[in-house]
Amino acid sequence: MSTTSAWTSVPHDPPSRSDWAARARYAPTDFVTLLWRERWLMLGVFLAIFLIGLGFATTLKKTYTASSSLFVRLGQEYVYEPRAGDAARGAVPDVDQVIQSESEILGSGELRERVIRKVGFARIFPSSAAKYASASPEGKRKLIAEGRDAVARSLKIETAPDNSIIRLSYQNGDPEVAEKVLNTLLEEYLIYRRSLLIGGSDNGLERQRDLFAQKLAENDVAYQAFLSGNDIGDFTAQKTALTQLQAQAESQKYATEAQLQDRMGRLASVQGELARTPAESVLYRDSDMSASGKLAQLKLDREGLLSRYRPDAQPVRDIEAQIAQLEQGVSSGRTAGDGARRSGPNPIWQTLQSTRNDLSAEVAALQQSLAAYRQQVQDVNQRLLRLSELEPTFNQLSRDRDVLSTNVRDFTVKEQQDQAQRQMSAEGSDNIRIVQRAVAPSTGKSLKKPILVLAFLFAGFTAACAGLVRMLLRPGLQTPASAARTLNLPVLATAAYKR
Repeated sequence: MSTTSAWTSVPHDPPSRSDWAARARYAPTDFVTLLWRERWLMLGVFLAIFLIGLGFATTLKKTYTASSSLFVRLGQEYVYEPRAGDAARGAVPDVDQVIQSESEILGSGELRERVIRKVGFARIFPSSAAKYASASPEGKRKLIAEGRDAVARSLKIETAPDNSIIRLSYQNGDPEVAEKVLNTLLEEYLIYRRSLLIGGSDNGLERQRDLFAQKLAENDVAYQAFLSGNDIGDFTAQKTALTQLQAQAESQKYATEAQLQDRMGRLASVQGELARTPAESVLYRDSDMSASGKLAQLKLDREGLLSRYRPDAQPVRDIEAQIAQLEQGVSSGRTAGDGARRSGPNPIWQTLQSTRNDLSAEVAALQQSLAAYRQQVQDVNQRLLRLSELEPTFNQLSRDRDVLSTNVRDFTVKEQQDQAQRQMSAEGSDNIRIVQRAVAPSTGKSLKKPILVLAFLFAGFTAACAGLVRMLLRPGLQTPASAARTLNLPVLATAAYKR
């Protein structure tokens, strides 16, 4: 190989080779010259890398992408229904949470395995069909697991915030297989999500209801034994009746006591009046009217005398003197005298006696009534005390009975609602709509051109790097300009030499 060496006029000792290598300085024009010297090396590196990329690109096949989309809304299966109680009943997630949940279900490994088994492993992966057919059950499980991962790499699920649309795409070398796999994925997804979100036939509610019904039957037996053992038909009604009867008996007792006090006071008053009233009294008495009759007769006689005599005649004056004397006696009461008189039983005394007898009878009757009411109040109080002693046990049995009855009713309602919900959900998924089913793509995509471009760029870059490395590793000063720049001396001449 021939090259050019630089001669310089050095006023002192030249630097060593290590100084040249350490202090060599290059300009951009030097790189062009030096890289041109390494053109054969760079060409070899470029061709080697480019041919490798070209060979790899020729092995790539076209892939076909099938696309589809789903419209997801909030469904009944996302509404929270507690099995017991009402806490947080009706709580629902937001749209993004629902979309995220549905996306996770679409990308689940179980769903991909269902698709592989339904479409067929050999059809989706024809290159491994013979290996799958001759594999053992364990080997087939491993191949299906690998197929699940391969389907996951080819399956793309896209979502956007605040958007109810889920977009799906699947790549495969066969457009028919891409269409079949994606449509099968949608069909199996609608079935799998119902079994996952709603579940199968769960007998938990029925078992719980039967358990409460059994406890209720045992409680009913204890409840009836308690009532019959204590001679009670209806505890609440009997207690209410006894309470009312107690109130009535107390009221009647107080009223009877008041009446008894009233009758006893009236009886004492009547007895006092009776003691002061005589048993007999004058029934009637006749008055002596002879003086009045005689006075009237004298007046008649005077009138007769006046018819014969003058008023100042002696006979007239005599009779008038008699009349005057008699009138004076009548007016003074000297002529009054007792006539006939009749006496007998005193009517007032008889009335008082009758009243006393009636009051005595009433007092006796009221005393007996008061004793009866007191006994009745005592009996009612004793029965109420007995019921009060039995009330805690009755309340416990009644409370357990009511709670168990409510639980049986609630779980029966929940069981029927759950069955209806499962039946309606099993008939279809109204909240999931397939907006677009997959169709077999007519055009495929290949990475040959991008691989060739990348191989060309990478080969060129690698070749340039190899040339630079080779250039920088060569000893000495490669160009006169570099030597002058490095040594800071002018280059006077150059000469070619052979190694």
